[in-house]
Amino acid sequence: MKNTIFLLVFLICAVSFGQQKRDLKLNENKNLIEVTYYHDNGVISQIGAYTLDGKLHGEWLSFNAQGEKTVSANYDNGKKVGKWIHWIDGVMKEVNYDNNVVSKETIN
Repeated sequence: MKNTIFLLVFLICAVSFGQQKRDLKLNENKNLIEVTYYHDNGVISQIGAYTLDGKLHGEWLSFNAQGEKTVSANYDNGKKVGKWIHWIDGVMKEVNYDNNVVSKETIN
């Protein structure tokens, strides 16, 4: 059953991210599929995890092609939650989510 679910999530990821190189690993202890996506130059693009039914879960990190962190995000079973941080042109923007809805924004 887990192999079928893993295959289903893998196919969803393959369709979602097309040609982008990625590594997938089933974390049986947490029942999550851990994934790392890469830019064309081999630098990590995103790190995060999916639930077995394909929903984003936990902390996700995004990086630009130079390897600089651009986003720190949090999901709970596919919903945006907690503090998200975006770095845009050296400016940090914090966005707080409560059950998939923006509750507060701060630009530093």
